[in-house]
Amino acid sequence: MAKMIHSMIRVLEEQRSVDFYQKAFGLTVAERVPFDGFTLIYLSNPETDFELELTVNAGREEPYNIGDGYGHLAVSVDDVEAEYRRFTDLGLTVGKLVEMPRDGKPFARFFFATDPDGYKIEVLQRGGRFK
Repeated sequence: MAKMIHSMIRVLEEQRSVDFYQKAFGLTVAERVPFDGFTLIYLSNPETDFELELTVNAGREEPYNIGDGYGHLAVSVDDVEAEYRRFTDLGLTVGKLVEMPRDGKPFARFFFATDPDGYKIEVLQRGGRFK
């Protein structure tokens, strides 16, 4: 059986992205691996073994075109309303807090945050299928 271990995104500025993911999700640098022409930064927190890999390509000055293929990353939290207030208080870019029912029952409560490079991260209330 395969085990998912990380997702990778390309970012323009290392420190700006590391700061965002630390403030927003408590992710810290687990490892930073420089190569000729690019650097890989693995971010994690104690909640899970899954990591976010940031790739910074040397000399890149133009923002990446995220395109229409990228969807979003998702994280679950104990209290989505508190996280929404915290993100807002930090001045992070967030969409509205949404309640999504299905078949007359609650299915999901969430909001989307946008990182400095334009990537969307869904912040979901923990529960049901969102553990």
